[in-house]
Parts: sequence; C-alpha cells; structure tokens
Amino acid sequence: MAREKRGFDASSLLLFVFLCAVSAPCRGQAQRILCDKGLGSFSSEFITGVTATVGASKNGGFASHTCDATLQWGKNVLPVVQGAWQVDIDVMGADLGLGVPVVAFQIKKSEIDDLMTYEVYSLRKPPQLLRTITGGDYYDAQDFNLQGHNEIWTDDAGAVDGFENFPLSSYDFVPTVVLRFEKRRLIDVSSQYQPYFDRKIAQIRAQLDSKALSEFKKSDGKLSSHSSLSMGDLHLLLRTKIKVLEIVWSYLYSGREQDAWNALADMWPPTDLSRIREAITDARARGILRQVDGDSKPGRSVPWKRHAYIFDLTAEGETTDAAPASVQTVGPDRMPMPGGESGQKSYSSVDTKPKAIYLGIPSTEDDNQAVSNSEVFLNLVVDAAGKVQSAQLANKADSGPIGDALIKASATWNFIPAFKSDRAVACRIQLGVYPEQ
Repeated sequence: MAREKRGFDASSLLLFVFLCAVSAPCRGQAQRILCDKGLGSFSSEFITGVTATVGASKNGGFASHTCDATLQWGKNVLPVVQGAWQVDIDVMGADLGLGVPVVAFQIKKSEIDDLMTYEVYSLRKPPQLLRTITGGDYYDAQDFNLQGHNEIWTDDAGAVDGFENFPLSSYDFVPTVVLRFEKRRLIDVSSQYQPYFDRKIAQIRAQLDSKALSEFKKSDGKLSSHSSLSMGDLHLLLRTKIKVLEIVWSYLYSGREQDAWNALADMWPPTDLSRIREAITDARARGILRQVDGDSKPGRSVPWKRHAYIFDLTAEGETTDAAPASVQTVGPDRMPMPGGESGQKSYSSVDTKPKAIYLGIPSTEDDNQAVSNSEVFLNLVVDAAGKVQSAQLANKADSGPIGDALIKASATWNFIPAFKSDRAVACRIQLGVYPEQ
C-alpha cells in the first residue's frame, strides 16, 4: 500500500518546535534493526533448506549505505527487498498461524519513511510471500505472557501521524494493535488485551494537569487562537491535547467505543466535540485496521492453552549456542516485559536450541562494577516466536547498573526459537554475554 507523505505548514512546524523544545525528549523507539543504512548483517539456513540473508547492498562489489534481503534455496534466489534504508527479521521459523514456518521481515525503504512494511514469507520450498502489512512503525510477533499463541504487536502510527498537525514523534503512546492469524485470516484481537490498555490509560491520566485540562476545555480545541500565550503555556495546552487523544484512542482500539466517546466528551472543548469525533473516526478507518479480515469482540473466549510448555535447558546444565548477530547500544523496547511464569510446566530436551538473530549489548563505563573480561549470565525464557518473555540474572553478584542494563536490553533480543518435532517451542536457557566497555 502506497502511503502519501503528509506535509506541514508553518503553524504545524511551530507546534512541533514547542513540543520538542519545552517538553521531555520527543517520542522515539529504540528497537532492533539487523541492517541499518548498510551496517549489520545476518544469514541463516532453516531446516527446510531455505536461507534468509540480510546485509548491505552491493554496488560493483562494494557495500553501500542501503540494505538487501534475500531468500535462497539451492541455486535459486528470491529478492525480498533491495536498496532499503533498514531491514530486520522479526521472526524466523515460527508459525504465526498460517500453517507453515515463516520468516517475517520489517522493512523501511527510505530515510524519509516514518513507517515500516511487514512481509511474511513461507520457509518451505519455494518460499512465497503470504502477507504484507503496512501502517505501523514497528512489528513484534510474540507469545505475549506465554499463552501458547503467537501474535503480531504493532501500532496504528500511519493513522495518527499528522493528526491535528501533530507529527508522529510528538506522541508518547501511539495506539497499539494486536493481530493474529486464524485460519489464514488476519484478525484484530486488541480487545482481548484490555488490561494492557487500562495500564496505559492510568499512566496517561496520571500525567494530566487538572488546571491545564480545564484551560484546554475552554479553548476552541484546534488551539488556533492562542498566539498570545507564552511558549510554556501553549506547550502545556498542546501536551494536554495529545494526552486526551491518547486516552481516547486507548479505549477505542481496545474495543470500548462508548467509553472512548464518553472520555472525549468529558475532556474535550464542547464546541469542537463533533468535529474531533468525526476526525478520529475517519483517521482510524484509514489506518492499519482496514487491512484486517475481522476482529475479536470483547469477552470472546480465549481459544489457546492457558500456558505454553517451557522446555528447560538450564535443568540439564546446558547453555545456548547463540552468538550475537550484531553488537550495538540499544535502549528499552517499547513493549513491556510481561509478568511472571507461575504455574507453567517445564520440560527438558529439544531438537534444536535457540540461535540468536539479534543481541543488542549495552555499553557501560561504570567504575563501581568490574567488567573487564567478566561474563554475565542471564536466565531467559524465549517464546515460540523467538522473543524474550522474562529475564533474570543467574548470579546475584551481577546485580547493579550492568545487570540492570542487560535485563532492559534483553527486551529487544530476538532468536530463532527452539524446535521440538519440527515445531517451535518456548524454552528456558542460560546465556552468557560480555557488556561492551
């Protein structure tokens, strides 16, 4: 799907300057990227004989500042993308609900693009493109909280980018969308995660200033007639407006439309209520959800196991054979670390252990904790999509800034999952890493 790049007039640019100059740092997402502007590479052959490769584009034998991705089997090569700004492998080997093992690429084709394209290919010979999803600025397939079913977590960044003249970077929380394949149909299951949205709503409400909200309700909603305000006062009204929108979207995208409109009526200027409600509805209709084949209504029974089986490799005294595909400094991932694993059963023995696709290792200059030639061991639970669902330090002596940084970085790590009887499974592993110095 081609996406029109929105432009901004002078007043829009001024709003952006206000937001970024006065507030805390504007929204940004630190996420894994295998190949970024020609830097970074990965190649691995799956058990079906198909090799997925990501790396710098070649120009006359020399690497360029763009990235390519290919699928190869025997002498056959299928180009996935050529000359892209960024390319990442989100999933390799897992079944996302399409009945076959897949490799899923997320691709940013040019530097000016805000959004990424998600392309899902089968890993059986010959590989085929099964589905393309657009409209999000990240994609993260995972078995959230180890419930036994892989889903794709993304957001509706394309729908809200430029909404009310706010650039995407001005938002702290873009509406989350959770997608699941059921019988090869792409279903929006966001409404099954209302507790997740409720936590976001509570966080956003806690940031609202009651006086600023009262002043915003007295405005025209567009904030087009407040040139007499100081930079600080205008910034506060703009931030309040954004927070109100984030709350309304959280209700709307979690399947609670009436709650969304009630919240809007409670916090938005009454004279502008009709206009903004129509604008929100139109923006959502143009977003990522127009690509889905259906949705899951709130209260629908959950069709998966209560807990995924976890194969415990640490019980056998084993460590994974995973090795970093790339080493770079990363920040915290947008996705929250799910809760504990209580009540889940563990099993030993798998056919193949996890193999790292991406391990972002944080650097440290902490003088209070010796790190020279010091390997830190972490106990990880890696789900059937290859994502880290929990992380703990194996040795309490590693607690501190370094250990905390590694735990935070592990939220972005990505593996080819473990396999048992040709099926991707969750497992518990122990991984040794060396922090950068």
